[in-house]
Amino acid sequence: MKILITGGCGFIGSNLSIFLKKKKLNIFSLDNLFRKGSKLNEKRLKKNKIKNFRVDICNKNQINKLPKFDLIIDCCAEPSVSASINELDRVINTNLFGTLNILKKCTTDKTKIIFLSSSRVYSLDNLKRLVPKKILNKPINIKKKIDMSFSITGAKSMYGFSKFASEELIKEFSYIYGLDYIINRCGVIAGPWQFGKVDQGFFSLWIWNHINKKNLTYIGFGGQGHQIRDVLHIDDLCELILKQIRNIKKIKNNSFSIGGGLANSISLKKLTKICENITKNKIKISPIKKTSAYDIPYFVSSNRHVSSTYGWKPKNSLIRIAEDIYKWQKTNHKSLKHILNQ
Repeated sequence: MKILITGGCGFIGSNLSIFLKKKKLNIFSLDNLFRKGSKLNEKRLKKNKIKNFRVDICNKNQINKLPKFDLIIDCCAEPSVSASINELDRVINTNLFGTLNILKKCTTDKTKIIFLSSSRVYSLDNLKRLVPKKILNKPINIKKKIDMSFSITGAKSMYGFSKFASEELIKEFSYIYGLDYIINRCGVIAGPWQFGKVDQGFFSLWIWNHINKKNLTYIGFGGQGHQIRDVLHIDDLCELILKQIRNIKKIKNNSFSIGGGLANSISLKKLTKICENITKNKIKISPIKKTSAYDIPYFVSSNRHVSSTYGWKPKNSLIRIAEDIYKWQKTNHKSLKHILNQ
């Protein structure tokens, strides 16, 4: 099977490309190297004998000139919610019209697609209602898990809209052209080779700042660091996608919620403690009470559907995720400085 991974020099794309290549699959990458760190990842792909097409996903003429593939795994996206406010045209062009170009290519070549969507497609108002305002300054003890049935009606963020609109485009192409697809709505993914920053990749950012004794902030919801996310190790996501590839002829045209689940859910305050234990450093973390209208206090994914379908569940704990990132950052500290020091 000949597979193209778009966004192949990004965090998810590069790890997935190398993982699948080691499983003896025929892997190619597409990435225009726009993001910081992408050139470093391209070198990793070359070491693993994976060709990267330096093509912008928004350039439909270049996309059409690519060779045929049996499967395209679409990991290409601008994942920053704040960028969808400040750079709206670029986000919509990349995340929506880029997907449209890929879908047209799939239709022409009769190619299957696995699309990496986002937990950000869900209703912001309904997500915020999960945590009553009166307890936002206290540790959050609710155990709600969010699955595909959760409300998608209403505002999502411009980024969330671009991913949801892409999901709907995929379904339209499937209905009209018989396109075979899988949609994965991913929560927070973390692990080595994630170049974390404030609005995307917080797990990596937290460890990096502790290693380098750089201050951080708890932003929003009282500024106490009680907001919660579930976190999935990149290796667990790669294992799942391998299962999806191997079963795509019989399990297709389906959508899944994917994340670390309740066992891998954590507040920023608890993440701070983990970072202190691993790095042996303690840093100053200041409170900022206000946050973006797009921010949410709580999100934990339900893996019930994907687990029952594929017999898959996350294997890596939060501690393992933190330790793997720490080892990677310490080992590559010199080369990461110009990328991660912001």
